[in-house]
Amino acid sequence: MALRKALDQLTAERVRRSIDEAVTALRVFGTDRPRLAVAAVNPHGGENGAFGDEEIEHIAPACETARADGLEVTGPVPADSVFHQGLTGRYDGVLSHFHDQGHIPAKTYDFDGTISVTAGLPILRTSVDHGTAFDIAGTGRADHATMRSAYRAAVDYSPFAQAIRATYG
Repeated sequence: MALRKALDQLTAERVRRSIDEAVTALRVFGTDRPRLAVAAVNPHGGENGAFGDEEIEHIAPACETARADGLEVTGPVPADSVFHQGLTGRYDGVLSHFHDQGHIPAKTYDFDGTISVTAGLPILRTSVDHGTAFDIAGTGRADHATMRSAYRAAVDYSPFAQAIRATYG
């Protein structure tokens, strides 16, 4: 959906559900006590409402209820720094709220190595993290690097197959 529509769908309940899903996925993939950062959606985290109120109305309350339930959740954290903080080990995962918010930093860091792992299925599923490339299909210009990365990730994550089945089966 369009970004404007996605922001209109943002609620504390949806953010909290996403936090729970992210924490569950991190546990399934071997992190016993996940440290999760939740990205802000507005510049500078909204600056206390000066640049938008999504952080005040939806994201912060969801993070607060998650912490009250014993989860190690930080947020909202401004998106211009949260991914770097995650990369340097401050967090085990970063929850982004829309497609490009998470894909831009990941693809900038390692375009050919960025893949998707679908959480919530009773099977391990990895895939390339780009579109269909119909515009270059059959031209000989397609690059298989991301497909190779998806296969390698499946091999790397295969030890978690039993936990995936047990959690999502």
